[in-house]
Amino acid sequence: MSHIPGQNDARETGPRLIRGVGLGSATALNMIDMIGVGPFITLPLIVSAMGGPQAILGWILGAIFAMCDGLVWAELGAAMPGSGGSYRYLKEIYGPRSFGRLISFLFIWQLSFSAPLSIASGCIGLSQYAGYFWPGLEHTYFAHNGSVSLPLLGALQVNWLVTSGTFLAVGMCFFAVLLLYRRITSIGKLSKLLWLGVMVTMGWIIFAGLTHFNARRAFSFPPGAFTLSREFFHGLAAGMLIAAYDYWGYYNVCFLGDEVKDPGKTIPRALLLSILLVACLYIVMNISILAVVPWQQVVRVGQASSGLYIVSVFMQMTYGAWAARVVTGLIMWTAFASVFSLMLGYSRVPYAAALDGNYFRVFGRIHPTYRFPYVSLVALGSVAAVFCFLRLADVIAALVVIRIMLQFLVQAIGVIVLRIRRPDLPRPFRMWLYPLPALLASFGFLFILVKRPNPYKEVRYAAVILIVGVIVYLVRAWRNGEWPFGESAPAVLEGASSN
Repeated sequence: MSHIPGQNDARETGPRLIRGVGLGSATALNMIDMIGVGPFITLPLIVSAMGGPQAILGWILGAIFAMCDGLVWAELGAAMPGSGGSYRYLKEIYGPRSFGRLISFLFIWQLSFSAPLSIASGCIGLSQYAGYFWPGLEHTYFAHNGSVSLPLLGALQVNWLVTSGTFLAVGMCFFAVLLLYRRITSIGKLSKLLWLGVMVTMGWIIFAGLTHFNARRAFSFPPGAFTLSREFFHGLAAGMLIAAYDYWGYYNVCFLGDEVKDPGKTIPRALLLSILLVACLYIVMNISILAVVPWQQVVRVGQASSGLYIVSVFMQMTYGAWAARVVTGLIMWTAFASVFSLMLGYSRVPYAAALDGNYFRVFGRIHPTYRFPYVSLVALGSVAAVFCFLRLADVIAALVVIRIMLQFLVQAIGVIVLRIRRPDLPRPFRMWLYPLPALLASFGFLFILVKRPNPYKEVRYAAVILIVGVIVYLVRAWRNGEWPFGESAPAVLEGASSN
């Protein structure tokens, strides 16, 4: 029988992770990861993509596909509750001593790019809202559009941007690393405090919108808004890409499996509860804003891709400048809470892979006093700081496409593969209406990839990461005598006890 991540291993030595995260903390971490700065800064982008308040379809469909994919994560997370999330799932699904070793390595490899992109997006969003307080942060010092022609793939474009706000974003990356440099039990308490700030912000925005609600303005759809044309589906796919970014994070608890209390119950409950709550908040909040701020004004902001602090404008229109200043500060709090949660969850993934011998060994080091993977944490924060020099729209698009192609699709299909390969695997939670949610999630991901305008720009990024990752894996496997050049040794999972 293959080794299941998360089971006891008598060979475990050294300090182990602490199971200190309960349902409340797990749900809070998921929610602050999901909300972050995304819905506050992407409203102009999604309304601009769809050309009006029909953009609400993006959030509704995004919620449906998030729930479908959440059921995939819930089944896998409950069955294999160890640190590392998708790394462990993909390895077990496709064979831990064969093809699964390559697939799981490629997941960690792409995460070395997509996780810092996700963190950087939160830091850039925070600096954008800080621009409401200090307009000088929007001053541009340097902007460069680079392009490299690649054989077969075409032109690979990279757009660099340096503003005053860029340095604030970089500073937030390193500040988050500093706060996370401590025990997980302290972090659980801190996550609840950050969650409270997120809920206060969302609640106030929704209250302001509902008490100043103008239904005619909220639902003033332009002519042909729902005509099923080519442009409609292009706009819907572009909008759903942004909605996917806004919802992602519901799986954060899966990366902390070794630190979750009663993971067979806590992981599925935290996943599904966080998706349901955040979906309700998003839909009500965005309708409330569009009931106050004309959608035509929101579209102009999205097309200019500057002055994206639309919620600050919304509050200024409802209560005045004082409210705008307060909500701007709260949103900056929310953005930082998301960065905090993302960095916490993702720092555990290279750690798990390094313990398994399937990634660079240095990432497996645990701090001797505070007992957390400190090398992985510092490396993740440093790469995220570099990505803060990219444009926000490019960061979001690259993040979503890379993650869909090299993680979400292979995992959604993989949950079906695992049912076939390992029917004997204990599953504390089983996907509802199996296999329909996994198939619907896969369809949604493919729709986002192929139907949006100019889809190949970010696809090229993913292709380059895939090709380079395969080469790196094969070189390491050849040097270490691992699959496909030899038989992989059984995994020794330090810190994976289910006690």
